[in-house]
Amino acid sequence: MAIKKGDKLPSTTLSRMGENGPEKVETDALFAGKTAVVFAVPGAFTPTCSARHLPGFVDHLDAIKAKDVDMVACLSVNDVFVMNAWGKSADAKGIEMLADGNGDFAKAMGLEMDGTGFGMGTRSQRYAMIVKDGVVSELFVEEPGAFEVSSAEHVLKAL
Repeated sequence: MAIKKGDKLPSTTLSRMGENGPEKVETDALFAGKTAVVFAVPGAFTPTCSARHLPGFVDHLDAIKAKDVDMVACLSVNDVFVMNAWGKSADAKGIEMLADGNGDFAKAMGLEMDGTGFGMGTRSQRYAMIVKDGVVSELFVEEPGAFEVSSAEHVLKAL
């Protein structure tokens, strides 16, 4: 069953690139006491994700943070090295590039998708959410193939 507005985020482990290499981060600690905007994509370096989704959040980062948002995070079922390289290539300074390497978070959220037809295995659906102290306050899940409600512009209006 998919997570919904008012639910607590699942307790899982994600990865991010730290100063000394990959580091694990527990979702409970990452979101505790913070207001966060999280957007999830099916894959780093994929067409819509690279051309529109991540760049929109890069472009609107300051406006989003001005709405009392402590953290903006991009999440994908990719490894930490790919997420780090993608963040650098998109000049995504100030955005947490979080790797859900095995898709554990996507599965726990109930928002995984089957990308085997594209040779991608199990991935995350495209969505965005506003999280307050580990609880989903808004959730915007895209229909398959769509890119509307998870955009930076749509999230900014919801803040």
